[in-house]
Amino acid sequence: MSTHASDPLAALGSLPGVADAVDSVRKAVDRVYGHRVMRRRSNEISSEAALRGARGSAALSGADWALEEVRRRTDFSADAEARTVGAALRLGAEAGQLLSIWRQSPMRVLARLHLVASGDAGIPGGSAAAAGSGTVGDSVGRPRLDGETVDEPLVDAPLPSPSEVAGRLDGLAELIVAGGEAPALVTAAIVHGELLALRPFTSYNGLVARAAERIVLIGSGLDPKAICPAEVGHAEQGSAAYLAAFEGYLSGTPEGVGGWIAHCGRSVELGVRESTAVCEALQRGAA
Repeated sequence: MSTHASDPLAALGSLPGVADAVDSVRKAVDRVYGHRVMRRRSNEISSEAALRGARGSAALSGADWALEEVRRRTDFSADAEARTVGAALRLGAEAGQLLSIWRQSPMRVLARLHLVASGDAGIPGGSAAAAGSGTVGDSVGRPRLDGETVDEPLVDAPLPSPSEVAGRLDGLAELIVAGGEAPALVTAAIVHGELLALRPFTSYNGLVARAAERIVLIGSGLDPKAICPAEVGHAEQGSAAYLAAFEGYLSGTPEGVGGWIAHCGRSVELGVRESTAVCEALQRGAA
């Protein structure tokens, strides 16, 4: 990995299984973009992908609701699961608004994502949602401090110290701003994995990490219409597989990091399959 010192993310493309994953994702995305329904109804596919992606991300954070329940609900403040689903839906809606900012100021985007997830971003009922989620108001939208606890229901790996979090976030931001030749899948997977490892906020870290992955996939041009929800695939593969792949990322070994990137690639492909099914349903007049 040291052979590309000026572009460390690009160097990850040579890890075991990564080149095949990148190629497979590219072909899958190209196929769904070529579907005839996409020519005239892409906005509907994008909206449905956002909904299904939010459902999948919420499921990984402990709120595994049926899709139709997510679709019909209007109140997301009743309990912890409802707040998690509401946070995932807000993040799905917000991601597309932050694309132009991401490459200039990723830290600003991450802060905004946490504000939105916490319901404390000028959204009606925001303060109540934040209070109900256990989020302390002044901890929203900034990295956690010494002594602050983290509420992350799925991941129980050791927490890096706030000083380590600050340093690694700065390093990640520098890589994003600098750009490079890394495939979109590689960058998205590393952003996702690093945020999950750091858990920089006091809450909603998994939701924010998966939203950031989505921003990279869209903003990179791989999925410009936001129709390939990786969150669907992460949920479909299950929390056990997600955590096993994440443990590989945490190990830092070539096989472990490569396996995490490949896992994220498979998740994108499953998201593509989901949107392909939506296209087929629309074509048949069933949706």
